Amino acid sequence: MKKIKLINYLLILTVFASSSIFAGGGNRNGTAGATQLLIPVGARGVAMSGASLVGAKGLEALYWNPANLVRSETNTSVLFSQMNYIADIGVTYGAVSANIEGFGALAFSIKSLDIGDIPITTNTNPDGTGQNFTPSFVTVGVTYSRMLSDRISFGVTGNFISERLDLVSTSGIAFNVGIAYQNLANVNGLSFAVVIKNLGPQMKYDGSGLNINAVAPDLTRPQQLYKIDAAPFELPSTLELGFGYEYALNEVNSVQLNGVFQNSNFYGDEYKLGAEYSYDNLFFVRGGYMLLPELDKEANIYGLTAGVGLNYNLGGVGFKFDYAFRQTDIFDDNHVFTVQLGF
Repeated sequence: MKKIKLINYLLILTVFASSSIFAGGGNRNGTAGATQLLIPVGARGVAMSGASLVGAKGLEALYWNPANLVRSETNTSVLFSQMNYIADIGVTYGAVSANIEGFGALAFSIKSLDIGDIPITTNTNPDGTGQNFTPSFVTVGVTYSRMLSDRISFGVTGNFISERLDLVSTSGIAFNVGIAYQNLANVNGLSFAVVIKNLGPQMKYDGSGLNINAVAPDLTRPQQLYKIDAAPFELPSTLELGFGYEYALNEVNSVQLNGVFQNSNFYGDEYKLGAEYSYDNLFFVRGGYMLLPELDKEANIYGLTAGVGLNYNLGGVGFKFDYAFRQTDIFDDNHVFTVQLGF
């Protein structure tokens, strides 16, 4: 009875929080910052265009739905992922998790962007001063997840965000909360999930890079040092609802179909569709597509997604390798590689 009350409370809290956060969100489209939080990680989820709220389990679920961390097939897992992102940006991600009996599952993760060196330019040296700076964008996360019943799991992630651009920087904290329900309405293979991502206070840049030497327009004062007051910005918060259905064709072949609806405070609604074919839980083929019906066709720079996966046991150690391809306009296509070990 206590678990049922807790589950109902969490569902009500999720709906209330989402309605409060996204009320009037359409008036703030494009105003959110800290967009590094939106860069996906994990080849399996990317291959299905982000339709992974119910299908991803264990470490691969950290970004998509923290509630499914506890559904890991192994007690201890290690994951490493690398993405070739847009504009020659590299995204490196690593995570480790442990399932603790009677407690739940705990995980730690880190995501870093490799942007490279950028030449420093000034008003007097528009072609560059000969010096460079290296931007730093890092997200460190801690996730806790546990089963509330034999079908329902809950998870929460706290992310520490750090951004630095030469002499200015900012930091903040964001939370992801998720609930996953398997075998919905007693239908075997049917799953449902709700996830709210990137809840947290506003962030604001600060640092000596905002200081400038200027002269008053009326020349009544000598040149002085002024500090620009940077405007605060919201985190890119999202509410996602997902359904999934896994159907066994026979003893070795199965198909999983997933769909996700995403509402946000910075963009139009998104509809994500993904599918996965599994042969004997050993070899996988995946595909997906994302729709943005509220926006112009040019607003969606991403096209079809696809990928493959391998799941194999090496002397008692679970080994998973996944690859994903995401078609993009303007920039080079994205390629994601993920390796996971389970003990």
